[in-house]
Amino acid sequence: MAVLGIDVSKADFHCCLIDDSETTRNSFPNSPVGFRQLKKWLKNRGIQQVLACMEATGQYWEALATDLHESDHRVAVVNPARIKAYAQSKLTRTKTDRLDAALIAQFAQREQPRLWEPPAAEVRELQALVRHLDDLKMARAQHLNHLQSPLLPKVVKASIRKVLATLKAEIEQFEEAIKDHIDRHPSLKGKHELLDSIPGLGETSAAQVLAEMPYMERFASARAVAAYAGLCPRIRQSGTSLRSRGHLCKTGNPRLRRALFFPALTAMRYNAILKVFADRLRAAGKPRMVVVGAVMRKLLAIAYAVLKSGRPFRALPV
Repeated sequence: MAVLGIDVSKADFHCCLIDDSETTRNSFPNSPVGFRQLKKWLKNRGIQQVLACMEATGQYWEALATDLHESDHRVAVVNPARIKAYAQSKLTRTKTDRLDAALIAQFAQREQPRLWEPPAAEVRELQALVRHLDDLKMARAQHLNHLQSPLLPKVVKASIRKVLATLKAEIEQFEEAIKDHIDRHPSLKGKHELLDSIPGLGETSAAQVLAEMPYMERFASARAVAAYAGLCPRIRQSGTSLRSRGHLCKTGNPRLRRALFFPALTAMRYNAILKVFADRLRAAGKPRMVVVGAVMRKLLAIAYAVLKSGRPFRALPV
């Protein structure tokens, strides 16, 4: 099967097509017009179905990946760290969009990565709502911090307060919109209720976890879930010269990690299982942030167990 490597940016995307021994390249605007041009280009070369591979960077890849999937092409979306590691293994020193597309095509041809499927429409809408709410809250925090500056003129402070009032109203509006959206879709509502049954996760954090990992129960293991979130520990030891302190790999979904941080702090106080777990780590002399990271990982493992079993937290065997 022909392989298409795609390097996506905000304005355009560069393609490298490998069909048997022939390699061709082109670039198109990252828009519906460009999507149509890409499919016409493939058709003109006699390609009915292609394995299209791209990196999961930002959000610019999503529309193109969805369009290709809906056009019956096979689509793979891979972690950029895999492409980077592949480039390093080939001792690649030059980086351009054109070369990156060729590298992605070679990676896909060799590794045959797992195929990607777009989430259901209600899940995509939930992601958009939750991520916008997250952005609104971050903007509010930034303006609150700015307001603390003692040197701000009164006119600036007045303007910031107006912006904060608007942000507060928008946050409340989107919190309600998220609740209504979840209530209108039974599949989302059932999963949300299961997640909300876990001490430490509230309505908002349960919605965030659901938005970022809507199909968590499909993962093979809790370890795979932790890897997706970037919550696996990274340990670097070699002989006697290299013994660095372990830390989170963070090669995963940053929004999911951010969504779990404060729930982990709450769980350390009010979730009986995680409180004992955190106390044991502290007694062993583990630093505070190592303990928090471990609790985040454990909290996500509990969420996986709850969704996998279909039973709320209190019904699970301890």
